[in-house]
Amino acid sequence: MSGDLRDLVSTNPGGFSDLLASRGHAPSLPTEGTIPDVGEATTILAVRWDGGVAVVGDRQATAGYSVAHRRIRKVFPADEFSAVAISGTAGIAVEMVRLFQTELEHYEKLESTRLSLEGKAVYLARMVRGQLPLAMQGLVVVPLYAGYDEGSGVGRLFSFDVVGGRYEEEDFAATGSGGLEAASALRAGWQPGLDADGAVDLALRALVVAAEQDVATAGPDLRRGIMPVVVLVDENGYREVPDEDVSSLAASVLEATP
Repeated sequence: MSGDLRDLVSTNPGGFSDLLASRGHAPSLPTEGTIPDVGEATTILAVRWDGGVAVVGDRQATAGYSVAHRRIRKVFPADEFSAVAISGTAGIAVEMVRLFQTELEHYEKLESTRLSLEGKAVYLARMVRGQLPLAMQGLVVVPLYAGYDEGSGVGRLFSFDVVGGRYEEEDFAATGSGGLEAASALRAGWQPGLDADGAVDLALRALVVAAEQDVATAGPDLRRGIMPVVVLVDENGYREVPDEDVSSLAASVLEATP
């Protein structure tokens, strides 16, 4: 087995989360009965550019046909050189992200090195697969994972399906309720040679298209000052684009949108 996929903890082959479970600290989640309306995180997307990746998430969460939250965060740092974005059942997705962050930090402390980007994606796929019983009840979590590969010096991104399938995407990816519309816009606008600014501009345009077609997706809200979370990951690591910069870019995108 390669170093990337070796056991995260020598005494607990399943990793830190299995260690918690063995000590009786695993989270308790419903296994049967009626599931009430819960917050659903909607559209997330990612775009590769020369030297890195841009990851964008809208800020709206829905519960049934109602807006549950207008300022939910869907894009998070996984570690210094990667980002994870969430769609699906918001509460479970956020807890998955927190556990994923802890797993990566735990591994780095034990091994004194970072797991490779490929290894991190493999581990996240395993976590998604572990949520399958809940997904069968409608509590679905589907992330995107993107980062800077320190070995090859390029940005890479991975999409997942509900059963933990992991797929490396060549240029862009989108998922969530507005994912189909966003992916169509990304496909139409992506071109080789994009820089970071071009990737962010394309991502915002795709999000606006998704918001126009999908009632669960919120585009930039200039009136309320609610901007999508926009993250760049490259050789300098994870960084979030400030809201004031996103607002200026979003205003240009909205003005140019027919």
